[in-house]
Amino acid sequence: MSRVSLEGQVAVVTGAARGVGELLARKLSARGARVALVGLEEEALKEVSGRLHHDSAYWYADVTDHETMSRVAREVKERFGKVDIVVANAGVATGGPFTDSDPVAWRRVIEVNLIGSAVTARAFLPVLAESRGYLLQIASLAALTPAPMMTAYCASKAGVEAYAHSLRAEVGYQGVRVGVAYLSWTDTDMVRGADQDDVMRELRQRLPWPSNKTYPLGPAVDRLVAGIERRSAHVYGQWWLRGMQGVRGYLPALIGTVGQREMKRFAPRLRGMSSGLVGAGGAADEAARATHRN
Repeated sequence: MSRVSLEGQVAVVTGAARGVGELLARKLSARGARVALVGLEEEALKEVSGRLHHDSAYWYADVTDHETMSRVAREVKERFGKVDIVVANAGVATGGPFTDSDPVAWRRVIEVNLIGSAVTARAFLPVLAESRGYLLQIASLAALTPAPMMTAYCASKAGVEAYAHSLRAEVGYQGVRVGVAYLSWTDTDMVRGADQDDVMRELRQRLPWPSNKTYPLGPAVDRLVAGIERRSAHVYGQWWLRGMQGVRGYLPALIGTVGQREMKRFAPRLRGMSSGLVGAGGAADEAARATHRN
């Protein structure tokens, strides 16, 4: 598919304060896009916005809040005149045994990653229909294969994959394209936060190659940018993820067998694992919710 120039286009990126969202905003801006940053870390968003190459603005918003996101969509349209691209990137994660998990943190992963993505799309689809634009949903290797100790994250990413594929069929006749992006373990605060737990880190290291590696952020985001330029239905942050599509049907049974063996090996070390949201983004989400409660 031919590439669409990003010069003068308006792109919205959620979860834009750090990691994938931050670097994606910078690379889109470098290609001439005007960027609207959305997230929960207001000072970080301001700093990112100030470093971009072209016109930009930022909005403090919880992507799970429908009224807030609807207001953001109106204000972005008023500020820039249109919206051509929306990247639903905001996400959080938690790890550890399901039976010992914090039910609030577990539910929050579903709320942010799945419900927040749907809220984002609901808010911006009317303006994307006006521009015949493109919605890119950030999913994960976790959408392609289940993994023990990651029940919430796998459920949320499998959910957003299915939701986005369904949405593509619904809105395509309006000229809106919908893509799903898959990323393996990429060097972000979220992954580094998960690696702070010895058990999670060792379990990941025992995965088969190439899924046991942490991949640099830059090349993965370059692939996302190329996917946005092509309005691709599927975007793969690492080259080998495309091949996973052909074998994904076999993976639940395989992991169900191998995973039992690994869990038995690590069982004595599972008690006392942290069960909250991981990384700086998780901490920002928890802080924002605490402020809202107060």
